[in-house]
Amino acid sequence: MSGKLQEEKVFKDPVHRYIHVQDQLIWDLIGTTEFQRLRRVRQLGTTSLTFHGAEHSRFNHSLGVYEIMRRLITNFTDKPMWNNEDRLLALSAALLHDIGHGPFSHSFEKVFDTDHEEWTRFIILGDTEVNAVLRQYDPGFPKEVAAVIEKTSANKLVTSMISSQIDADRMDYLLRDAYYTGVSYGQFDLERILRVMRPMEDQVVVKASGMHAVEDYIMSRYQMYWQVYFHPVTRSSEVILSKILKRVKVLHENGYAFKQPPHHFKAIFSGTTTIQDYLKLDESVMQFYFQCWQDEDDSILKDLCQRFLNRRLFAYVECHPNERLTDIMALQELFWEAGIEADYYLEMDSSSDLPYDVYRPGEEQRVPIQLLVKDGQLKELSSQSDVVESISGKKRTDHKLYYPADLIASLDEKPRQEIESILKQM
Repeated sequence: MSGKLQEEKVFKDPVHRYIHVQDQLIWDLIGTTEFQRLRRVRQLGTTSLTFHGAEHSRFNHSLGVYEIMRRLITNFTDKPMWNNEDRLLALSAALLHDIGHGPFSHSFEKVFDTDHEEWTRFIILGDTEVNAVLRQYDPGFPKEVAAVIEKTSANKLVTSMISSQIDADRMDYLLRDAYYTGVSYGQFDLERILRVMRPMEDQVVVKASGMHAVEDYIMSRYQMYWQVYFHPVTRSSEVILSKILKRVKVLHENGYAFKQPPHHFKAIFSGTTTIQDYLKLDESVMQFYFQCWQDEDDSILKDLCQRFLNRRLFAYVECHPNERLTDIMALQELFWEAGIEADYYLEMDSSSDLPYDVYRPGEEQRVPIQLLVKDGQLKELSSQSDVVESISGKKRTDHKLYYPADLIASLDEKPRQEIESILKQM
C-alpha cells in the first residue's frame, strides 16, 4: 500500500492542467465508494442558479487540493524542516478533507443540525472502504489522517498545509470556483506562492520576496466572498432550499401523508443516522424528491419546490435586523393577515467574512501568515504589508431580508400597499 503505481495516473483538470497520482494508496482512496460519491455533491451548492457554470463537484475540488499538496511537498523535499515520512499523511488528508460533505451542505447542515467535519471523521474512522484502505497502509493511519483534518494533530506543519489562512484547500477552491463561475476575482499567482512557501516546525511560512503574491491571494479571497459566495441571488436560493427542508421536517413530525414519503430523510428525522444512511444522500437524490414534491397536496412544500427547481426566487432588500426589528415584526404580522406564512416566506439572512486576521489573546486563534525575511526571522504579514494591514481584523457583515415579491403583488390593494410601504422604507 505504501508503494508506487507501476504507471502514473493522471486526471485532466481545467485548473491545474493535470492531476498526477503516483501512489497506490491515493489511487485506492479515489476508487472508494465514499470518495466517488463526491461526484454527486456540487462544490458550490445552489450557486449555479446565479453563475450557470458553477456545476463542479466536491470530487474535482478534492483532487485539486490533493494536487496542490503534492506540488507543495515536491518543493519541500530538499528542505531541512520537512520530514518526507509525512508525505502520504499530507496527501491523504488533502484528498479526504471534504469527504463528509452532504448535499447542498450548508443549508442541509443548518436545518438538520449536522456537521460535515464530524461526518468526515465518522467516514474516515468508521466501517467504510476509506477506512479499510487507510488501515491497509497502517492500522493507526485513519486516526492520524482524521486528526490532521480535525486540526487536533500534533503535526502542526501538515495541519497548516491543509487548514490555515493560506493552504491547499483555499488556494484550490478560489481558483476553481473563479474558473467555473467565470469571474476573474479569484485569480492569483499559484505558481509563485508555491515556490516561496517554506516548511517550519509548526507551520508553512512564505519568503518575504513572495509577499505581493500573497497580497493578491488575500484580496482574491476577499473579492470572491462578496462577489460570488455571498451573492444575494445565491443566498435567495439557499433560503428557499432551507425552507423546503424545514417544511418536510415539520410535515413529517405532524404525520402528513406524503405522496412521495421522504424515505432517505427518516433516519435524520429520528436522530438515528448511520454512516450508510448519510452516504445515500447526495444532490441527485435531493433533486428527485424536489421533483416529486412539486405534486404534493401541501401548498407550501409544492410552491417552494417549484420555486427552487424553476428559479422563481425571493426578492430582497438591505435590512439590519437590530435597526429594523419593529418593521420586520410588522411585516410578519401583515404576512399572516394576508394568508402568507411568514415562517416560510420572510427570512432575515446575514453573511460575514474576515478576510485576514492576526491572533488576539482571548479570541479564537487564527494563526497568522508569517513572512520569512533575509536574516531568518519571521514577520507577521500585516506588519509588512500595507494592503493586508488595511483589511486585517476587519469583519464585514451584510444583512438582507428575503420575501416573495410575486405573492405580494397578487394581494388585494390594501395589504399589498401596506407591505410594500414598509419594504420601501428599509
